Amino acid sequence: MQFTAPQFKENSAAALHDPQLQKALKNVETGFIAKRATAAAALPEFDLLRDNARDIKNHTLAHLDLYLEAYEAKVKAAGGHVHWAESAEDARRIILDICRKVNAKTVTKGKSMITEEINLNEFLETQGVEPVETDLGEYIIQLRGEHPSHIIAPAVHLNKDQVEADFRRVHTHLPADRDLTAPETLLSEAREVLRKRYFQADVGITGANFLVAETGTSVIVTNEGNGDLTQTLGKVHVVVASLEKIVPTLEDCAQILRLLARSATGQDMSVYTTFSTGPRRPEDPDGPDEYHVVLLDNGRSAMLGTEFEEMLRCIRCGACMNHCPVYHAVGGHAYGSVYPGPMGAVLTPSLFGIDQSGHLPNASTFCGRCESVCPMRIPLPKMMRHWREREFERHLTPATSRYGLGLWAFFAKRPALYRLAASLGARTLAMLGGDKRRIGALPLATGWTKYRDLPAPEGRTFLQQWADRQKNRQGA
Repeated sequence: MQFTAPQFKENSAAALHDPQLQKALKNVETGFIAKRATAAAALPEFDLLRDNARDIKNHTLAHLDLYLEAYEAKVKAAGGHVHWAESAEDARRIILDICRKVNAKTVTKGKSMITEEINLNEFLETQGVEPVETDLGEYIIQLRGEHPSHIIAPAVHLNKDQVEADFRRVHTHLPADRDLTAPETLLSEAREVLRKRYFQADVGITGANFLVAETGTSVIVTNEGNGDLTQTLGKVHVVVASLEKIVPTLEDCAQILRLLARSATGQDMSVYTTFSTGPRRPEDPDGPDEYHVVLLDNGRSAMLGTEFEEMLRCIRCGACMNHCPVYHAVGGHAYGSVYPGPMGAVLTPSLFGIDQSGHLPNASTFCGRCESVCPMRIPLPKMMRHWREREFERHLTPATSRYGLGLWAFFAKRPALYRLAASLGARTLAMLGGDKRRIGALPLATGWTKYRDLPAPEGRTFLQQWADRQKNRQGA
């Protein structure tokens, strides 16, 4: 994926002026929010489960080394292999070595944000290995040469007419008169093509929603069954997961699973929840001959013990972006990174550096909706503030912003002077706003007025109005 987080402002401006995208983004609001609320309300213990899930992950992160070692031992005991990857480059090399050992020319893939993070598809293609995405959304955007715009609905930015056009462009076997106007016909067409690819692939690659230390099990949740076909039909199953996916026991996993689908899609459970432990045993009717787990760090261990450690509780449900007004306005591609929305605004700087992604923590209204719906109770606004502080400390914010804050601090330390300046400023801005009460351009505020009008104040400051209100109360 081309990393364009430094161009977030330019990306956002383009997104705001894209009529088709703006229409498609309405589906995020209508398709996720109400369903999540209904599913949560129908489960009386939903908030208690959130507390338990938070505590489970906090305990796991505090003893991460012990649980990772226990998990590795269980995988090996079941006949599998564990590979430790410190960086994205390490992970790509390990996966390529596995593919080459079985002379793989084609690999099928389940939906995996981790493989997006390490740019696995592009890498495999350069090495002569064809990756085939099998999740319908991922398959669609692969045909388009794009990357996911949402972590659970990769093609949410598209409409069915665009998908039909892509199918007709790439699926050259399609008769011109075949009807693809209904979503069901598009699904059938994709299924027909992908079924063949499952049997052609030598290696199946999936991510993991959870890794269970107690049993050495990897867990995936899907609604299409493609993950099951990916991991059972090839000679080799490769699981790619980051370190924090570990949970201690199957019971812990079951508790968090009760939150995952409800938070993501409003379902009680996903259609398929698949537990895999090791390669095929002699008595098994199907399954891979080899089972490999690639455990990726890629900056996560550096988050432990810092103010960003709580981000490692994330279970990738997407609830934060589903409820985020900024995501609703610009979509996922504007963030220029694998992880969009509020969770991306915290995780991307952790993985790629605040110097490369400083705009993202600032892309927030701080309304708090993301934290209020997070099943793992991750304090996303607090961590975005921490990144803003880091950005300011390193002088990465524009000089005008730093000087402006310094000027504000000067007045804020002198209350009488502050009240006088605020009163004069409010009256001046009210005059500039005129009858429309809108200011189209303002020196030192072009970061705002370049993209939208600045609402003009009514002419009196909050402190003045508050003082009048208190006087009226006392007089009454």
